[in-house]
Amino acid sequence: MAERLLLVEDDARLAEMLIEYLGGAGFRVAIAPSGGEALVRAANGDCAAIVLDLTLPDVDGLDVCRELRARTDTPILMLTARGEATDRIIGLELGADDYLPKPFEPRELLARLRAILRRRAAPTAVQLMRFGSLEIDLDARTLRVNGEAREITSHQFSLLVTLAQNAGRVLSREFLMDAVRGEELEAFDRSIDVHISRLRAAIEEDAKHPRRIITVRGVGYVFAKAQD
Repeated sequence: MAERLLLVEDDARLAEMLIEYLGGAGFRVAIAPSGGEALVRAANGDCAAIVLDLTLPDVDGLDVCRELRARTDTPILMLTARGEATDRIIGLELGADDYLPKPFEPRELLARLRAILRRRAAPTAVQLMRFGSLEIDLDARTLRVNGEAREITSHQFSLLVTLAQNAGRVLSREFLMDAVRGEELEAFDRSIDVHISRLRAAIEEDAKHPRRIITVRGVGYVFAKAQD
């Protein structure tokens, strides 16, 4: 079955040319000549990819990109006649998967679309860290002990990951503070020691006699390599 593409392009001549070319390559192409219509059509969720022109008659294409990415993880390839690299960088930071400057060769557009779809179709390895009965799922940002989910905050999860990724290495409080300082989900305004205490309550059999997160007096903490 042919994959469906959504082409967000107000240039009717270019749109018709791409419908014919991409159709010959096995795609079904739907046209949205405006940003507003693109958001409506993308809501159906049946697009394999979205080709988005940044210059639209009703709204800035970057705003459309931002809104699309907030609603869907469908791959987005930007088309832009804008000369500024800043626009391309912003688009990629907003969640676009690739960009193509105008004018372009249709075969390059096709090649980039196929590359994006291959990347999305490739299976991704689940990122799990296991230490005995402790399981840290980096993708889902979840924590289990003996198969039972344990609730911790986002900052505490980041702190735990930092410790686990440096298992066997003594980490200072300053190092741990720096490692999680970029987190913006909540204010990290309490001491590392308080968060370590709460992590121990979540993952240790006996938080008063920890075997996973060990205090090195006067230095910091070490996450034990061998557990259970």
